[in-house]
Amino acid sequence: MAASMVRPTFRSKPKVVYDMLREAIIRGEYKPGDRLVIDEVAAQLGVSPIPVREAVRQLEADGLIVFEPYTGATVTQLSPKLIFEIFALLEALEVICGRRACMTEAELEELDALVQAMDAAIDDPNAWSQLNRQFHLMICRFAQVQLIERMLEMVLDHWERLRLHYVSAVLQPRIPEAQQDHREIIAAFRRRNPEEVERLLRSHNQRALAAYIDLLTQSGHLEQQTGGCV
Repeated sequence: MAASMVRPTFRSKPKVVYDMLREAIIRGEYKPGDRLVIDEVAAQLGVSPIPVREAVRQLEADGLIVFEPYTGATVTQLSPKLIFEIFALLEALEVICGRRACMTEAELEELDALVQAMDAAIDDPNAWSQLNRQFHLMICRFAQVQLIERMLEMVLDHWERLRLHYVSAVLQPRIPEAQQDHREIIAAFRRRNPEEVERLLRSHNQRALAAYIDLLTQSGHLEQQTGGCV
């Protein structure tokens, strides 16, 4: 076999089951509080209970599944107040990645190409959202912080679940502003200015959070915020 040939990515059965269940939970096919009966899931997917059990344990570690007494594995409840925790974590993790990412010209071009692909998806919020996820994870990957990248993936999973359940309507109007933010972030990376990168990432997250809080408040899912306690 030629050394230059790329081997196909192998996914174990637990990984395949994990990916399927994770996606179903995020997309709301499994609702908050739904039970995941391991034997039933195994029968539906045509696998033995063993990979399902392993996948469910990983989903528990991700915070998407909890084990309730006398009930077993259930999908975690989803509160709109989770948005404060999600965006606090996003901001902290992305600032760490942004300050560490000393990108090569090739990496900057890859990031720029992704933003151009996002331009082509502005009329499809769900497709744009997936590319937006890639944008922020790409910065983390270029920063070479594997543990933080894994944590960021988990937080983004919770954000996507919350977004689809509560605030999908607010994404479309925010896309042009977010795209401009992305271009400014790339420009700051080109200038090798970590302080500016941090400022832009914080501003990007804080403006997004404000827009989502406004929608959640207007829709009655959150009470009007009057102070620092949430």
